[in-house]
Amino acid sequence: MLKFHPARGTLLLCAYEPGFVAPEMIKRRVVVVMSPRLRRRDGLCTVIPLSQTEPSEVCDFHVRVPMQPELPDPWAGPEKWAKADMMATVGFHRLHLIGDGRKGDGQRKYLTPKLSEEKVKEIECAMLCALGLGSLTNHERFTT
Repeated sequence: MLKFHPARGTLLLCAYEPGFVAPEMIKRRVVVVMSPRLRRRDGLCTVIPLSQTEPSEVCDFHVRVPMQPELPDPWAGPEKWAKADMMATVGFHRLHLIGDGRKGDGQRKYLTPKLSEEKVKEIECAMLCALGLGSLTNHERFTT
């Protein structure tokens, strides 16, 4: 469980269970934090889940996310797919840092990978498309 608001673009793990039901996200996923810290909104942030599987049909609300460096197992893989149509506002109790084994002294090691601002903006545009607001973006991918 996080005790602080993560920076926009940070990759975390989100435990969607318990409480979410299919066809919502229902398992642990890598997510990207999309919301900044907002006043009077302590303990909440908006996230977009990342899938390891390319969508069968890539839509305006999907974004390819190259992973360099790759995340550790079981989240490893050269790329992920942001699924902006599955955005959710979740409590910090669902969010966890990504573990990367243990240090020499036995303490756990954690990663705090962050996407580039350019990639975050691309996912932002996909969020607008997922909400039916694609006309509000001037990003060339979404206006052609």
